[in-house]
Amino acid sequence: MDTNSGQNLQRELDPIMDFTAGTIAGIAGLVVGFPFDTVKVRFQSPEISGRYRSTVHAFTTIVREEKFVGLYKGIMSPLATAALLNGLVFASYRFFMQMQLDSLDSIPSIYQIALAGAGSGIVASIIATPTELIKIRQQSLLVPTSAAQIALQIFRETGVRGLYRGMAATALRDCGYGAYFAAYEATSRYLALASYPNNIASDHSSIMSEAEAGMNRLSWPSLLIAGGIAGIAGWLFTFPFDVVKTRIQGSEPLPLPSPSPHGVSSARAFAPTPPAAFAGTPLLGHQHAARQIDPYRSTISTFVNSYRAEGVGVFFRGLAPTLIRAIPVNMATFATFEAIVHSF
Repeated sequence: MDTNSGQNLQRELDPIMDFTAGTIAGIAGLVVGFPFDTVKVRFQSPEISGRYRSTVHAFTTIVREEKFVGLYKGIMSPLATAALLNGLVFASYRFFMQMQLDSLDSIPSIYQIALAGAGSGIVASIIATPTELIKIRQQSLLVPTSAAQIALQIFRETGVRGLYRGMAATALRDCGYGAYFAAYEATSRYLALASYPNNIASDHSSIMSEAEAGMNRLSWPSLLIAGGIAGIAGWLFTFPFDVVKTRIQGSEPLPLPSPSPHGVSSARAFAPTPPAAFAGTPLLGHQHAARQIDPYRSTISTFVNSYRAEGVGVFFRGLAPTLIRAIPVNMATFATFEAIVHSF
């Protein structure tokens, strides 16, 4: 083995470099794509979605009413947990892949990659649930706030359990990691135009090792195509769960109404709230306490009530900005990762 080959192999097998590059690349993609995520959440939130006619109108309205910084409301929460989430995904993916492979030299099937990815997504929901909850609460508010304020408010009102509101929907959505990794690998293999066993990394249980191998055997256009297809696949398969998750986490859990001294529930607790009261009001608003039943109390109830009220189309609301962001996010992610890896 020549010196360059040895250096390349060492770089591919350096877990610290993989983790660092992957985390920084993930943050770069987060920053680039976050405005699209904010628009997506606004479309998915029933109390404020009516304010926006289209993706472009949503962007211009948010910038006009909340300044450019409004597009980045809630970003501190995912930024703060990026490294932890990244490490959990890498470790769990390696674990689930090693459970399926006879050896690290075995070539995983697309099905095995999908299973490992889905498993890592479910495990990652342990960190993703409170992160997403705080982020969505901030994004749904039309007034300035901070992640610390939102987190403290949730903890004071509902404790640690409240921070995991919507965990089932989050785990189901994050199964999309399976579709993402499988689509990326399937597209990469198709575009490689070479014998696959001679052009892949030696450690098939490592996400970053596979990513580095892809960068070595694919051109930039091919990488962007693979990343774009993976991003679209990852969202299309699980997007309805993302809508459900947003609605659950953007609303507050409702306590049962306490009976009046005469044994009859308080009329105020059951008094209907006029629709106008919700105009321009975020999901976090306390006006929800006036409802007798919380339509977003669980994954199933959210599916049922959303479908009854708005039809099947509601489960794909906000999909357009989500798919559009796949291109800039993948460009930023791959460019950052390659720049870091090839700098050392």
